[in-house]
Amino acid sequence: MPNSVACFVVTNVSPVYANPFSLSARVPILTLAAMIAFASNSLLCRAALKQTSIDAASFTFVRVFSGAVVLWLVMNLRRMIRTTQSAGVGGNWISALALLLYAAGFSFAYVAVAAGTGALLLFGAVQATMILWGLHKGECLRAIQILGLIVAMTGLVVLLFPGLSAPPLLGSILMLGAGVAWGVYSLRGKREKNAVTATSGNFVRAVPFAAALSIIFLPWLDLDLAGVIYAIISGAVTSGLGYVIWYGVLPSLKAASAATVQLSVPVLAAAGGNPIARRTAYFALSACLRCDLGRNRPRRPGKKSRALRSMKFEIGRSAVSVGRFS
Repeated sequence: MPNSVACFVVTNVSPVYANPFSLSARVPILTLAAMIAFASNSLLCRAALKQTSIDAASFTFVRVFSGAVVLWLVMNLRRMIRTTQSAGVGGNWISALALLLYAAGFSFAYVAVAAGTGALLLFGAVQATMILWGLHKGECLRAIQILGLIVAMTGLVVLLFPGLSAPPLLGSILMLGAGVAWGVYSLRGKREKNAVTATSGNFVRAVPFAAALSIIFLPWLDLDLAGVIYAIISGAVTSGLGYVIWYGVLPSLKAASAATVQLSVPVLAAAGGNPIARRTAYFALSACLRCDLGRNRPRRPGKKSRALRSMKFEIGRSAVSVGRFS
């Protein structure tokens, strides 16, 4: 993890001004770090729920509880560094419920739905939720954002097409619900000023919900050492710290851009040595981030912004790369 990302997680400086790096340099780095954390989280969940015998409810509880513990430790470390008293638990119950609904819905759906089909259902629901909310709030999609969305969705479908199959109804509903819940959780993060405090509070508040879910499914309890280890890593690192980074960059992104960049997650998780997949993920991130950073950057009269020139270059380079490997 880059030093700038580690510093951000521990100290949670202001998401715009207090970092020595400029906004245009820091937001892409942190956004990429968040997407890599999400992709790693997807791989851990897949390994636990597909390759071990741990049940979905227990996996969800261990994941949420581990995230809450690690974030509580991070909060105490921040207080020691800043020598300040506790300002109370951040976050809110609505965001905590959305977090739990996403984690539980994703876990239970993954047991029944194929990975490729589940990814399309999940991120399709995320896109619909966040983009429709952004349009409702008056956000307009620029041409480069629409192109990035189309390229990302096309690359995702092509990449996952061999694994697509007709999903069961209940699994589809759970995965779609998980996508809507994650979209709500992300949208609510745009208003948060302190990413560490908000994420910590949301995880702590989600623990009772996860415990209640585990009690309900106690007759189906099935613990597996490997599955528990996967859940701990997922909750403590890729979920807990990853969500802190995500909440930190959300105020700098439009809702539509925050939705579109997440299309890179399943592509990053499955890309490996696939050059088209890597280019698709890179273009989706580049197109959306350059649009948002371009609107925050001062321009000189009579000159085209560097972001616009760079976006045109990325379009051409992406087209050449796709044509080269197709």
